[in-house]
Amino acid sequence: MGGFFGVAKKKACVNDLFYGVDYNSHMGTKRAGIVTVSREGIFTRSIHNIENSYFRTKFEGDLDTFSGDSGVGVISDTDAQPIIINCRLGKFAIVTVARINNVVELERELLLDGQHFCEHSYDIVNPTEVVATLISQGKDIVDGINNVYRRVKGSCSMLLLFDNGDVVAARDKLGRTPVILGRHIDGDAYAVTSETCAFPNLGFEIAHNLGPGEIVRFNADGHTTLQQPLDKMQICAFLWTYYGYPPCEYEHRNVDEMRYTLGLDMGRRDETDVDFVSPVPDSGIGMALGYAQGKGVPYLRGIVKYTPTWPRSFTPSTQERRELVAKMKLIANRSLLKGKKVAFCDDSIVRGTQLRDNVNDIREAGAEAVHVRISCPPLIFPCTFLNFTSSKSEMELITRRVIADLEGDHTTNLDKYADHTTPEYAAMVEQIRLRLGLDSLKFNTVDDIVNAIGLPKECICTHCFDGTSYY
Repeated sequence: MGGFFGVAKKKACVNDLFYGVDYNSHMGTKRAGIVTVSREGIFTRSIHNIENSYFRTKFEGDLDTFSGDSGVGVISDTDAQPIIINCRLGKFAIVTVARINNVVELERELLLDGQHFCEHSYDIVNPTEVVATLISQGKDIVDGINNVYRRVKGSCSMLLLFDNGDVVAARDKLGRTPVILGRHIDGDAYAVTSETCAFPNLGFEIAHNLGPGEIVRFNADGHTTLQQPLDKMQICAFLWTYYGYPPCEYEHRNVDEMRYTLGLDMGRRDETDVDFVSPVPDSGIGMALGYAQGKGVPYLRGIVKYTPTWPRSFTPSTQERRELVAKMKLIANRSLLKGKKVAFCDDSIVRGTQLRDNVNDIREAGAEAVHVRISCPPLIFPCTFLNFTSSKSEMELITRRVIADLEGDHTTNLDKYADHTTPEYAAMVEQIRLRLGLDSLKFNTVDDIVNAIGLPKECICTHCFDGTSYY
């Protein structure tokens, strides 16, 4: 998906920038970049590929080359960033967290309009450069950002670092991704981030959650609202169930608290006989803790991630490597599993590959019964607003393959399969259970997700569960 961090201080900012961006590392695995601007208006930039390494190891050797009191950085799953642009609106560096579904169409239109592009990623124009070009067409920065909001199909949040040290933060027009402003406890700095876990250890406290489409300009002395929030919000529900790091919060709702609530309520409802509950690490931990409390059974780690070399939950882009990772990074705890009936809590089922391999290992370890409880509803619709999976086709979703077998076509009666009260939904879940070799399988519902988040349904994007969507 991606995450960003920006900071403006009254002294050198590179250490805060370095660690602030690093605290967004769980949001992406392909590219990362940071840029600072000196008091003389000179930008220093570094971009690295982080597919086979970590942010810190790639950038630590660059830190002495950076100077300045303001900077921005990004963890990206798409393009190489930041981009530095000089246009009639000024000179600025830009990072984005975006999915631009019409990037090829926009490139064509802009080329016909006399624009040109220098950066390319994965054989297409760099999406962040497209955003920068759209901004440059505005009569001022706010108008330029609104030009992005009007023309991009998908989503786009962004940070702009100007040569005077000011930072402009703009949240996606429907607030699909979060942008949070922080103030340093000493009062001498401001920062902005996608993930609030970046704030505490750097001495920042949450000062303001930007609303959908809101634009804020800040420096070390304070912040100014350039555009008030827009009326509608569609923040991604999957931020809480999967992407977010446990101590983070969005819209004043903590990630781990939300996951705990989902598990607590499911545990109270679940009448299945189990000896203990185990998480599928890492994003199943919060739900499993709640489930144990709600059901009144022990919480034990029946399957454990080998964290020294597999600390991330993201998986590679190819199916062969995904299957290898699924097999290698999790270890079944045979001593705990042998002869036991166990409920395993996980965040979601996308393709089913990883969970199927986990179940095989759990069976081989001697478990008597394997029950799986999923924190979110079945994923039936691929996300068209955020880069939240590497799926390229609807048929990569296990739900669509099951629907195709049941209906003869993977697009038939999707509304019924998304409704947990229908026979079609029950048949789909049963087929998934059989394919994964489970004794039972249960999902939370859209209503459960909405209640656990605590926002009105119309403010939360649940497209991947029920197909509802709008731009």
